[in-house]
Amino acid sequence: MYPRYPAYTPRRDGGLAAYESVLARAGFAPVAGIDEAGRGACAGPLVVAAVVLDPASIRRMPGLADSKLLTPQAREEAYDQVLRRAIDWHVVVIGADQIDATGLHVCNVSGMRRAFAGLRAVPGYVLTDGFPVRGLGVPGLAVWKGDRVTASVAAASIVAKVSRDRMMRDLHERYPLYGFDRHKGYVTDDHVRALAEHGPSPVHRYSFVNVTRAAGLVNPVDPMAPADPAELMGSAGLAGPADPADAGLAEVLVTSGIGSAGASGEERGE
Repeated sequence: MYPRYPAYTPRRDGGLAAYESVLARAGFAPVAGIDEAGRGACAGPLVVAAVVLDPASIRRMPGLADSKLLTPQAREEAYDQVLRRAIDWHVVVIGADQIDATGLHVCNVSGMRRAFAGLRAVPGYVLTDGFPVRGLGVPGLAVWKGDRVTASVAAASIVAKVSRDRMMRDLHERYPLYGFDRHKGYVTDDHVRALAEHGPSPVHRYSFVNVTRAAGLVNPVDPMAPADPAELMGSAGLAGPADPADAGLAEVLVTSGIGSAGASGEERGE
């Protein structure tokens, strides 16, 4: 049995600030949280964020929570709170071409390292969501469902998610046939039908089975210049749902399932 040190053990009723408060008392402040958005999408970039919060400011951010549990409007509001109160933050954008070239998990780990390295001040400790990341140069802890347990990871989740959603809305302006503004590149029925009708776009991930299958069924969209991740931030309008001409192809893609056979720019916040 390992000894327990109450002053350095997160309390279950401590809320999202429990880990950061305990680590600060143990002399490990400031604490960074790292998380990503877009891992399960078959189109668009993978976005990784690192955020450093002051434990005292966490309680002044009532909207802070796992980004997946928030409405789009609540995420935008929490995003503004995080950027206003964070000690530091950094975002890394990895394009679909690099995901295809080196694999999703490799890009995810590399993106976490790059996001951490982009922080101006070196944190004393790092919290990651789900799995450990070696090579950061500081002690760290992988927290299961960290975006629901620790404030720093929740903040990183929000920054990554909102940043990526804005990029996908911009990609909708460039490739309006797919409805990226609605599903953000994830595998929905509308997205599957659009793939069946139009084939993949230059920002689809060809390392995903459903994308390569769609490319074999129909001719891909006329190639345009691949999207530069550094130019993706912004906002765009909405478009109506796709109306596929051949529902049979869509059924083939739906029943085939999705799998990964497994990019690059950075955006700096002021």
